[in-house]
Amino acid sequence: MSKAKFITFEGVDGAGKSTHLEWFADALRQRGINLLMTREPGGTPLGERLREILLNEPMHAETEALLMFAARREHVAQVIRPALQQGIWVISDRFSDASFAYQGGGRGVALTKLEQLEQWVHGDLQPDLTLLFDIPVEVARQRLANNISLDRFEQEQGSFFEKVRQAYLARSQKTPDRFAVIHAEKTRDEVQKSLEKIIASI
Repeated sequence: MSKAKFITFEGVDGAGKSTHLEWFADALRQRGINLLMTREPGGTPLGERLREILLNEPMHAETEALLMFAARREHVAQVIRPALQQGIWVISDRFSDASFAYQGGGRGVALTKLEQLEQWVHGDLQPDLTLLFDIPVEVARQRLANNISLDRFEQEQGSFFEKVRQAYLARSQKTPDRFAVIHAEKTRDEVQKSLEKIIASI
């Protein structure tokens, strides 16, 4: 409990991770943990401006990847590292795994290029724990169906999200010690019970 931890939440759009992130953070606070919640793309003034561009403006897949990592560089330098150095836990809604899933799996950007960017931007910094909210794509799409305004990622076809999902799962299998896969199609109570077990083991 002495070392500040860096925890990330990942999953396809519609998996429900953002809802559970709030609950997870509250549960940690109840244990007396000082934490900071943040998100990607975003987390800094520049990052939030880049977020607006990334979520709404059409662009080349590699441009998208570069902007994601540019926003991440600011995020790491201005928010994540300083907080961890001060003993503050950081919980982020997405991090580099999202780039490997969305820009790599979904858009087809070469993984070697993403690996180079990852090493450049935060080589020695990796999450202590990544919660991957895995869900069948058709269930995720149903959950998004009620949204009035969808960003350009959320508007993608099911085939895109299936590629994203498989890329996430492949990433989790590559570093299983870091990942905890949550079956997000279950009820909120069932998911929270899974999260309670994770919190107890931290």
